Amino acid sequence: MSAHREQKPEIWVFGYGSLIWRPGFEYPERRQAVLNNFQRSFCQASHDHRGTPEQPGRVVTLEACHGAQCQGVAFRLSEPSTGVLDALDIREQDGYARTAVQLELEDGRQLTGVTWIARPDNPSWRGGESLGRIAQIIASSEGPSGSNRDYLFELHKALQTLGIDDENVSRLSQRVRGLLN
Repeated sequence: MSAHREQKPEIWVFGYGSLIWRPGFEYPERRQAVLNNFQRSFCQASHDHRGTPEQPGRVVTLEACHGAQCQGVAFRLSEPSTGVLDALDIREQDGYARTAVQLELEDGRQLTGVTWIARPDNPSWRGGESLGRIAQIIASSEGPSGSNRDYLFELHKALQTLGIDDENVSRLSQRVRGLLN
């Protein structure tokens, strides 16, 4: 008589910002992935990581945008995964909420994953700021996790390494570098 093990569903985490280059957890599989109808946007204030309550930085979140595609990385979690999700809930606070999303992996698989999205009704939302204003904030902000410009530059570098062209991140990175020179 063979023992039948009930297979638990896989849990995938979608990274579109700092999770791409600094996931902070173990994973047995990592794949490039696409999230349709969303785009990266630097419209979330960071009071706790890349800024302070007195001078909040700016970090990415996802904004709904019909027809857009946000390319990032999906991580399949190993067991037990609830501890990883709990730790990410703490890391991705200050307006972010865990959200189920439909992903398409680079190999064509479609699956449900989770990511953290800051909604426009949260108190740290800063939608509508100009590129110039966001660049000034990022160039001068720093918090417990480091400088806001390093966050931007690391994201830009990670996307380039993956072959992902995000025009908004590229333009903002170029603008911040211009302010620093």
